[in-house]
Amino acid sequence: MQKYLIYLSIFLVPVLWHPILGQNKIKWMSWEEALEKSKKTKRKIFVDIYTDWCGWCKKMDKSTFADNDIAKYINENYYPVKFDAEMTSPVTLKGTEYKFVKSGARGYHELAAYLLQGRMSYPSMVFLDEELSLIQAIPGYQDKNTFEMIITYFGNNSHKSVPWNKYMNLYSREVYFGN
Repeated sequence: MQKYLIYLSIFLVPVLWHPILGQNKIKWMSWEEALEKSKKTKRKIFVDIYTDWCGWCKKMDKSTFADNDIAKYINENYYPVKFDAEMTSPVTLKGTEYKFVKSGARGYHELAAYLLQGRMSYPSMVFLDEELSLIQAIPGYQDKNTFEMIITYFGNNSHKSVPWNKYMNLYSREVYFGN
């Protein structure tokens, strides 16, 4: 019996607690929440533009966005917004109201079209500065390593002075994530 309890505590307990311990999650906000927080404390806004039917969006949720270091960095440096490009409720940004537009079997949200500059591709990531102006929209699935470079590039304002190709060559994960 004692042997059984020892095995149980050695093997089963770590397995059960592993997903819980040390796990950061991105604290996604609505547009309204992010804009309200931005009024009080200026911070860039990161927008994940997705649709319910997008397989690559789901893969990014389960892999890239689920990464502990990425979640921590996003939460500390951005107001993260998860935005369904086909949602039907209106959103106001910088005094302009954006609405859902019915198109074919589905439709699209005008804010997604505005942020993506008409290039509707999912998933897409959008970075807004502290004044809610577009910095960059980046289409497509991003793996963990590439996404780390992207969020730090905009998060530390390197985009203002260093070309992306140079930043990629100089990038050191240890500077931002310590491991």
